Amino acid sequence: MRENKAQMLNLKLIFLFLLLFCLKYSNCSSPNNMQNSLRFHKKVDNLLPEISPIGQPQPLYPLLAPSPLSPFTITNNTAPKLSGFCTLDFDAIDTMMSTTAIDCFTVFAPYLANVVCCPQFEATLIVLIGQSSKKSNHLALNSTLAKHCISDFDQILMGQGANNSLQHICSIDASNLTEGSCPVIDVDGFEKMVNTSKLLANCGKIDLVNECCQETCQNTISEAAKEIASVSYELDAMGLRRPSDISAKVINDCKSIVLRWLASKLEPSGAKEVLRGLANCNLNKVCPLVLPNVGPVARGCKDVISNQTSCCSSMESYVSHLQKQSFLTNLQALNCAASLGKKLQKENITNNVYNLCHITLQDFSLQANGMQESGCLLPSLPSDATFDTSSGVSFLCDLNDHIPAPWPSLSHLAPSSCNKSVRIPALPAAASGQRGLYSHHDVMFLLVFVMTIVLVTIY
Repeated sequence: MRENKAQMLNLKLIFLFLLLFCLKYSNCSSPNNMQNSLRFHKKVDNLLPEISPIGQPQPLYPLLAPSPLSPFTITNNTAPKLSGFCTLDFDAIDTMMSTTAIDCFTVFAPYLANVVCCPQFEATLIVLIGQSSKKSNHLALNSTLAKHCISDFDQILMGQGANNSLQHICSIDASNLTEGSCPVIDVDGFEKMVNTSKLLANCGKIDLVNECCQETCQNTISEAAKEIASVSYELDAMGLRRPSDISAKVINDCKSIVLRWLASKLEPSGAKEVLRGLANCNLNKVCPLVLPNVGPVARGCKDVISNQTSCCSSMESYVSHLQKQSFLTNLQALNCAASLGKKLQKENITNNVYNLCHITLQDFSLQANGMQESGCLLPSLPSDATFDTSSGVSFLCDLNDHIPAPWPSLSHLAPSSCNKSVRIPALPAAASGQRGLYSHHDVMFLLVFVMTIVLVTIY
């Protein structure tokens, strides 16, 4: 059986290679046929810092999925085995549950975890409790009920094709449905303490581009969380509570209560947009990759001027480990490039080895079978994965050409979307000869791309 799977994998890889070769070097498919096979979207990424045009990048020809994709599509939905004890209103968010199942689809949930799957998974739980509070008047569950509900939640998602280890992948468990250490959980009590008009005005709809820098909604949520967190604290001599005395854990737990209340006042789609937007602010600030010890690179590059081959061999070996971890957004890749560069600079590597060894932003993200032209960086505002019966599951990629990774300056930290003076390499241009088939910045990769990654990893 294992040998048969391996043979099937080899056939698929050969098909992909021949198809890529055919697309790149010959006119093997008419524009009409190709347009029917691919779905592309144009979206300018406004969260990126100011860019500096440098030359004309080479075009990337996207991979086409072989037909049919029946083994990889969501066709065998199963009836979930529910506990019968959970009181949450799953019907109120059925569309959002389906989106979450696709975002966290079985094989590639771990690879889209920090960017797409887990933010959607957490947002869905928040909206579920928020919408259910319309009937229960409570913004949290007790620990026993929470265990039943998180189990039912998982069962419903798995029945629609989601990964069966989402709690582990996303570090979420039954405690995420409770109040934690927050002292206010009932809707009436919440609304008596919080300026709900201000909360709705600032967070009912957020500016997805500017919220991460201006933090209008985030500051309002923090204020509301401190208000309800102060319930358990005694009044001072002036008859006022002192939020500064409240622990960060209590305030953080109360932020969850604030978000659930907000989700109860919005339509699920609107609440989801706000929650995903706020999540993007956090995920784009850091590099989510585990950066191994840079010692081998430092040793290989200590005499970079006279032995470039040794240095670049060390760099290629190092980034090959990074490419097995997960998909990144373009801003995450910039942060990873800066973090790795800083580590190397601390090891007295002062030459721009990124430029010397042709290290690109794509090199920090997951690759398909080691083929760098198949790398994918997600936009800084990641979209949901999509599903249809003809092409299976697909998701949006950005920066598809070989954009050089910027070597960090000693005078500033990692590039930030809030620092518009930071100049990074130019975004890719559309491929010549493919006009209308895909846009300047984004290209949709099909599920076969991810399946290739996963199967190669297994074998």
